[in-house]
Amino acid sequence: MDETEFWELIDGSREVAEGDPQDQADVLVERLLQLDPDSVLDFARHFEARYHRAYTWDVWAAAAVLLDGASDDVFDSFRCWLIGQGREVFEGALHDPDGLADLLDDFDDEVDGDGEELGYAADEAYEQLTGAQMPDLGLPPQPREPLGTVIDFEDDDALAERFPTLWDRFRQ
Repeated sequence: MDETEFWELIDGSREVAEGDPQDQADVLVERLLQLDPDSVLDFARHFEARYHRAYTWDVWAAAAVLLDGASDDVFDSFRCWLIGQGREVFEGALHDPDGLADLLDDFDDEVDGDGEELGYAADEAYEQLTGAQMPDLGLPPQPREPLGTVIDFEDDDALAERFPTLWDRFRQ
């Protein structure tokens, strides 16, 4: 599976689920079940590599703005959700987290931002296909600390200064 096929699966599942992250995870599992186990492993590698790439202080701070705070677990779920939004939103957020204000049509913190189940879709499909748990993907581990400059998520002034567009749209 190449990168284009990965993003096609993400985009197609999001469209069918009409943006609902839980439904998207269910659709994604169904679509992964139509593939062979090696393709599911490839999908999992693509997903995990992007999950690790999003482990930055800036993306975490953007999640904190959108969700009015973000613990470790919440940020983990947010990164899965971010991948589920597709290549344009994901890459845009990594390049310029403040740009999420323009990339997201709308954002409901009651539903959006929590894509935990998306992170388990490949595991679930692989187990259903093979009867075994997914093996180690052979990827480097996530860095111990997020990349970039630390941001105090409790400092509203610092968040508003660093992410003015995001702050104005979602926190005012």
